[in-house]
Amino acid sequence: MSPAPRLSPTDDANPALDIYRQLRGLIVSGQLGAGERLPTVRQTASDLGVAPGTVARAYKMLEGEGLVVSRTAAGTRVAETAGVLPTSVIRRIRELVDEAGSAEADPDDVIDVLRAIWQSRSTADTVPASSV
Repeated sequence: MSPAPRLSPTDDANPALDIYRQLRGLIVSGQLGAGERLPTVRQTASDLGVAPGTVARAYKMLEGEGLVVSRTAAGTRVAETAGVLPTSVIRRIRELVDEAGSAEADPDDVIDVLRAIWQSRSTADTVPASSV
């Protein structure tokens, strides 16, 4: 069994969503590999100081996306089919993190800017050419 991820929920409004996002990031970046066992709901809840139901909701979101598989006797494991981002994308993300860290940028600001750029790009791709 892999060591328990050390998560620190930062979204006071929805800690289940924060736990989900952090675990999802570990899975898609390949830091939690296919077949690797996640800590039990109770262990994760204890580690993070949240209710077991909060962690169970996060695990259900991951399961709904097909990133993990839960079985009563085997626990929750990363799905064999869990999609991992291409190595080139992971490399560029790590470079961004290093650069942002050197500039002492706030991680939440970097994530918000990345989301905004991504969403504006997605919106631009769906706008008909005649209206541009």
